[in-house]
Amino acid sequence: MLSVLLFAAAWVACLAKPNEYYSYSPAIGSGRGTPYVTSGEGSITGVKVWEHPGHYIAGFQLRYGTRWDRLIGRAVHAPLRLDLFEGETITQVSGKYHTSHYIYQLIFGTSRGRSLIVGQPVLKSFNLYPEHEEAELRILSGRFDGSGITSLGAHWGLAPEGYGNNTS
Repeated sequence: MLSVLLFAAAWVACLAKPNEYYSYSPAIGSGRGTPYVTSGEGSITGVKVWEHPGHYIAGFQLRYGTRWDRLIGRAVHAPLRLDLFEGETITQVSGKYHTSHYIYQLIFGTSRGRSLIVGQPVLKSFNLYPEHEEAELRILSGRFDGSGITSLGAHWGLAPEGYGNNTS
């Protein structure tokens, strides 16, 4: 019975079409602290970013559909926020970081040419983007500590059918 189940599982896996639009932009930063992975259903429809004024990124939060994911890092002061229009997606994540400390700047670029820029334009640059132009930001992963975001990686792909960016 077990061999039949294993064979069936392997057969289904072979028939499943891989997400040809998936790509991963490896994490930048020091990589110390607690690991995180964002998650939600559908496309990302909003972003909030908190900064220690004049210093580094303290935390961020993504909205999937109409629901905000958990806060990654810390909320300090008021966040800067970008709400995406219907059909708009995040197509690029850029910024600046220190190789042994924190992310100092985050820039989220969208499919409509808009952007959210938070933080200080100092230190080493990074630019994360998908391998396929149709793909959108699906997940951010990395690490954070008690003060801020220490590393950041991006996962790109397509939102599942029926989960488009509809914020109305």
